[in-house]
Formats: sequence, structure tokens, C-alpha cells
Amino acid sequence: MRKPFKTMTAEELRAQWPDDNILLLDCRRLPDYRQGHIENAMHSHDDLVEALLKKEQKSRKIVIYCYHGHSSEHLAELFGRFGFSEVYSVVGGYESWQKVAP
Repeated sequence: MRKPFKTMTAEELRAQWPDDNILLLDCRRLPDYRQGHIENAMHSHDDLVEALLKKEQKSRKIVIYCYHGHSSEHLAELFGRFGFSEVYSVVGGYESWQKVAP
């Protein structure tokens, strides 16, 4: 069965970030998000996710990251199953981002 999302490397994200057309979600724990996150990323708490699933345009590009790239796949799958067509999970998560960030 085909996954309802794609993956993106931290390098690929770095090459296109920042981009106002991308909705970037950080699905790590709130204390970790507060300690540091990718600029303009939103913390993906339950209320935000629910609101996005109901109201966001299904064609909006959504990029999700976590610590190492595993939890973000679950959230990406949820968005994909709700009909979002451009959903990405960042391979290696925030850890990989820190290696390529300026």
C-alpha cells in the first residue's frame, strides 16, 4: 500500500526554507520546541492539528518534523489520509536539520 505522504531530507528543506507557501509543523514535545525549533515552525498540538485538518486547503504543502523522523511520519500519514496532497516528513527530523542549518 502506498504511503499518503512523501519524505524530504533536511538538505531539501534547507534549500527551500523559508517559504511562505510551506506550513512547517514541529511535532516534538512542547518543552523541546520551546528550547529550539526551525524558524517559523508551528508546534503541532492537538487543537492546531484538528483545526488544520478541518480548515486548511488540501493542496497546501505541509512539512512535518520531529526528533529523528519517526513520529513525524505518523502525523504526515494522518494529514495524507485526510486528503492533503503535499505532505512531507523530514528524514532524520530536527537532529538532521541542526546539521544543515546555517
